[in-house]
Amino acid sequence: MAVNKILGTDQVVQIGILVHDIEKTAKAYSEFLGVEPRFVETDAYDQAQTEYKGEPSQARARLAFFSVGPSLDIELIQPDEHPSTWRHDLDQKGEGVHHIAFTIKGMEEKVTLLTQNGMPLLQKGKYTGGEYAYMDANEDLKLVLELLENY
Repeated sequence: MAVNKILGTDQVVQIGILVHDIEKTAKAYSEFLGVEPRFVETDAYDQAQTEYKGEPSQARARLAFFSVGPSLDIELIQPDEHPSTWRHDLDQKGEGVHHIAFTIKGMEEKVTLLTQNGMPLLQKGKYTGGEYAYMDANEDLKLVLELLENY
């Protein structure tokens, strides 16, 4: 299965890392990279319409983005207590790499194709200007794939 065949791209745009303390970890990344983070809070359910494993979830997270290249961000994620792939993986696996993300076109089609290739949908939602989907690629790729579609 070629990534560019299924997703239409082979360019990683984001590396997501789960953390317990976003302030502490963001400070360490900032000092290491020499780049200041951009902090964001994910939207509430009424805007994000977050679903985790097919069920509505009030899950939210604090995010810190570091631009480390012309098209690559490192994203730190500190989830709240509500059910989400972030909360599950932080509780079960601890801090560390959670996902790599690709910007795609045709979310529904890409989710279907990945599901057919053994990578089921874990979580989906919306953000200002687009939507995301987390696909369970742990068996083959040892992490989660995030699909980002900007409008």
